[in-house]
Amino acid sequence: MAYIDRDGVEIYYDIQGPEGALPILLSHGHAAATQMWANQIEALSRRFRIITWDLRGHGRSDSPNDPTLYSVEHTVDDIAAILDDCDIEKAVIGGHSLGGVMSFQFQLKYPERVLAMAILNSGPGFRNDAAREKWNLGCERTASSLERKGLTALSKSEEVHAEWHSDVQGLIHSARGIMTHKDARMINNLGNIDVPVLVLVGAQDEEFLGAADYLERKISDVQKVIIENAGHAANLDQPEDFNNLLIKFLERI
Repeated sequence: MAYIDRDGVEIYYDIQGPEGALPILLSHGHAAATQMWANQIEALSRRFRIITWDLRGHGRSDSPNDPTLYSVEHTVDDIAAILDDCDIEKAVIGGHSLGGVMSFQFQLKYPERVLAMAILNSGPGFRNDAAREKWNLGCERTASSLERKGLTALSKSEEVHAEWHSDVQGLIHSARGIMTHKDARMINNLGNIDVPVLVLVGAQDEEFLGAADYLERKISDVQKVIIENAGHAANLDQPEDFNNLLIKFLERI
């Protein structure tokens, strides 16, 4: 367990596994935290260097009061700073839900630091302005609900636990500043991704099944797998299947 100082904001991360092994960094979704990766850490750390972290405003990372400190730019630079702190130049970059989006955003800014990608129950954003606005309105509803109800507003799911967070304000700012989409650069960049990409999605995660199909069509070196009897948190619903698929992908790298 370690912290890095990002201009006064403390960011928590954890690194496990043999030094010199293939590194993979995993980012969690909104209102989740590093704890959601416990099963993956146990399975992967025997052979791989696995890094997990709490996004700013989440878990053991700081939740600054300034809403301008929550942005895609800050988040991808947090990832880069963690890799620097671990003396890792290039890694497999992956994530779940919002963490998958941040993985695409990291590749967009730092393509030279990406060995491969693992996109887990996530999507590439929106090319259509109306679809993007609809998504952003949903982010605002999430933020407003958290303002009204506090941490009790969090959805009851395995990857989201109120007790993982000390400050609801960070989740509110994250919903408005990190979760929202500003443009189509990310989805327009899919054809430029020239590293292997694993796309995993739960069969019951209807919102992201279409996104997985789209990624399969647009990325040149992609492997898409639908995990049966799994929803949005496929790594928690079917951990053995999920881990086996991820390990086989990493072996290929």
